[in-house]
Amino acid sequence: MLICAENGSPLAAERDINDFLGAAWAADAAMVAIPVARLDPAFFQLATRLAGEVAQKFVNYRMRLAIVGDISAQCSQSKALRDLVYESNQGQALWFVEDLAALDARLAA
Repeated sequence: MLICAENGSPLAAERDINDFLGAAWAADAAMVAIPVARLDPAFFQLATRLAGEVAQKFVNYRMRLAIVGDISAQCSQSKALRDLVYESNQGQALWFVEDLAALDARLAA
């Protein structure tokens, strides 16, 4: 698993996804954990389609993705985002977790 640092280039547009995927391939990782701090606020505004583009690209390349951090404020403002988080967490490709401890627990289960 590749755990991205809190500081670094943000994931702000579709073109940025390749940087994260490239780093994962270089580390021979099957999963990427991206901190919420690295995500542009547009990611959580589903109308921008950024979250969908990110998820689809990771799925297309068979790379699992975990978004790590507290997104309760964003979820409280968007039912669609809450629904996305709920549905994503039911599967294996994209998870939203509170912290790395929660991700470790989820992987161990």
